[in-house]
Amino acid sequence: MSSTELPGVRSTDPASDQSLPSSQLGAVRVADGERMRTDRLPGLEMTVRVRPAVRAGLPPALFVHGLGGSSQNWSALMARLADSVDGEALDLPGFGWSPPPADRDYSVTGLARAVIRHLDSAGRGPVHLFGNSLGGAVSTRVAAVRPDLVRTLTLVSPALPELRVQKSAVPTALLAVPGAAGLLERLTRGLSAEQRTRGVTDLCYGDPSRVTPEAFEAAVEEMERRLALPYFWDAMTRSSRGIVDAYTLGGQHGLWRQAQRVLAPTLLVYGGRDQLVSYRMARKAAAAFRGSRLLSLPEAGHVAMMEYPEVVAAAFRELLDATADGHGGEPGHTVNTDEDGKG
Repeated sequence: MSSTELPGVRSTDPASDQSLPSSQLGAVRVADGERMRTDRLPGLEMTVRVRPAVRAGLPPALFVHGLGGSSQNWSALMARLADSVDGEALDLPGFGWSPPPADRDYSVTGLARAVIRHLDSAGRGPVHLFGNSLGGAVSTRVAAVRPDLVRTLTLVSPALPELRVQKSAVPTALLAVPGAAGLLERLTRGLSAEQRTRGVTDLCYGDPSRVTPEAFEAAVEEMERRLALPYFWDAMTRSSRGIVDAYTLGGQHGLWRQAQRVLAPTLLVYGGRDQLVSYRMARKAAAAFRGSRLLSLPEAGHVAMMEYPEVVAAAFRELLDATADGHGGEPGHTVNTDEDGKG
């Protein structure tokens, strides 16, 4: 999903901050207490949103956004976890403020490789790894193939294969069809950035009215910036194709098989009003990830960490406490909340 900004953010002109990519358009927005930096590796450049811990010695955490999103999708949750983790959120290659990867590999495996390269080069692992949607699929693959890099795994509406894809998710899947992106671009050319942003929030939020006017206005600005990038449609198309390919991949490389291989204590978060990842997949995921915890939010949509950050933060702290006590994920632990986020 495209970034939905938080109120109270400030703009940073890339020209005045040499740590940011000078080739990007517009001004990056950072919330109070955040800072941005750019990490460069051969063939790979990724912008990192940093939310320093409130005190030294807290464990590192890494947050990975979904399709069309950015590191800012995690700002609300990172702020609420600053007393528990030392948080960093990535702009995946081709999204947010990160330029496309040199190899144009937007597959789930390619994005997982980018995350692994980042962690290896930064030396921050093992981390508490968070992923939403596409970022959930990427994080699952990272946790399966590099368990040494992951302390715990928190997945919010992870994009794991479904036999019956929801109708509202079909347009995203169609982006993977050759030529479909160009057709969609022509068909939507008359839509304003405000109309596009309204469509995204209606699709991704269980209750779009939770988006404040200030946040919506900032999201429109971000939409305008993204649409002006010459690689916007290419990144969306290739990433969508990567999800479809991952859905059809079988054997030991299949995402469900890799979910079964994850050793890290896992928290799963699903929204009852999610129009992109079916709520009915929650039980299957809970069975696949050994000893996992399941947080069900009946009124949430696809981005529960943005809609109910305080509830997700509380559930993660419970996982953190249980892990510290040596109890792991407490198999079968399930939490359901009402629409106000109260247990």
